[in-house]
Amino acid sequence: MDSYGWISILPPLLAIILAIRTKQVYPSLFLGIWLGWTAVNRWNPLLGLRDTLEATVNTFKDSGNTKVIIFSMMVGALIILMQHSGGVRGFIRWISEKGLVNNRRSAGIMLWLIGILIFIESNMINLVIGSIGRPLFDKFKAPREKLAYLAHSTSAPVCVMIPFNGWGAVLTGLLVAQQIENPFFTVLKAVPTNFYAIFTILLVLFITVTNKDFGPMAKAEKRARETGKVIRDGAQLLVSEETIAMPVKEGVTPRPINMLLPLVSMVLTVPLGLLVTGGGNITQGSGSTAVFWAVIMGIAVGAVIYKIQGIFSLKEILDLVMKGMGGLIPMGLLMVFAFTLGATCKTIGTGPYVATLASATIHPALIIPMVFLIACFISFATGTSWGTFAIMIPIAVPLALNMGLSLPLMVSAVMGGGVFGDHCSPISDTTMIASMACACDHIDHVNTQLPYALASAGLALLIYLILGFNRRFPLG
Repeated sequence: MDSYGWISILPPLLAIILAIRTKQVYPSLFLGIWLGWTAVNRWNPLLGLRDTLEATVNTFKDSGNTKVIIFSMMVGALIILMQHSGGVRGFIRWISEKGLVNNRRSAGIMLWLIGILIFIESNMINLVIGSIGRPLFDKFKAPREKLAYLAHSTSAPVCVMIPFNGWGAVLTGLLVAQQIENPFFTVLKAVPTNFYAIFTILLVLFITVTNKDFGPMAKAEKRARETGKVIRDGAQLLVSEETIAMPVKEGVTPRPINMLLPLVSMVLTVPLGLLVTGGGNITQGSGSTAVFWAVIMGIAVGAVIYKIQGIFSLKEILDLVMKGMGGLIPMGLLMVFAFTLGATCKTIGTGPYVATLASATIHPALIIPMVFLIACFISFATGTSWGTFAIMIPIAVPLALNMGLSLPLMVSAVMGGGVFGDHCSPISDTTMIASMACACDHIDHVNTQLPYALASAGLALLIYLILGFNRRFPLG
């Protein structure tokens, strides 16, 4: 891999800045990719365009990327089936009759608890909370931006805090490569000092209970409260309106089981998939494969119970599946561009270049805070937390060992910084899936969530600074 120095940070920065400023994420991502490959081709724009198109197609060579794109689109099929069968309406009616949810606060708390419980896979949390929460939040005239924030803040932050999943496996494997004894125990010891994830999970609960919003989210709340509009005028959704507003089929009695059974089967399939793909070890399983299987299982279970009840014929089920997947074509294209930009950044060495900025002489007390900041920047610029872990762990672990710093604290700084970008970067797959699952404008989700993410990151950085200057804590 060639080194392009400071030029390597320009493609992701261009894409992110253009997306936030113009709210046009597709051309912004494409231009970022084009700039990267133009630099690779010694600033020849035509050759850069040629390689941009080739890199976009090559995205599908990675089976993990392809599975994520396909299962994300298949979620549209599951959503439309659950709605047209009366499952969603039946569930809302059931929880209302039971008094479980009678206002937006109780709805938010319920969804927060669901997010904590489904700690196996981050995208699964987004999908389940989006499916259940969207009609509830629409009923109470809460902005979709708030739902996307709630779903997203209980996805990656929760998964990294309960590392009995693919997240824990990745971190453990990276520590094994550094010849650390008891690597999984080190990951567990890092959890209590993963301040970014902790503050993110607690902040979303605080906002949900108190409704004390700030920044763009406060404006979104004001819009929803005064006009009843859960999305702003001109919002561009990653899922078609037809997919999210499919009416119940005429003559069908809404039943909660028509939503709950497919969702439960989907969630339960994830750990089973991790066990199978991990050869019996759930922490070694493939998250993308497990979720891919899980969504297929959810659709299959739904199709069976709908057919048994006589709600749909086989032809109707297949037509709805195609219609639901078609409604998420914009989402699929967006993920293709995001994955391509990530591959472009890897080619030009964006992550390693940023990481080397920490190699200058720095006061020992500032090492861990600096590692956290660099991990935040890398993950935000590249949109990948696991990629950030892979870049930073080989740098951070030797630093901790050679300078007598706390290894768990150093690992927690990498964990938190990596999750930061996964949590708020517009080119992160979980950011896109949260926007899609909650039927929220993608850039609106980024803009409203970013101040909260920065607040959590700022608090985490402050704690790392305090601990860094406390000689008794970081030593040993």
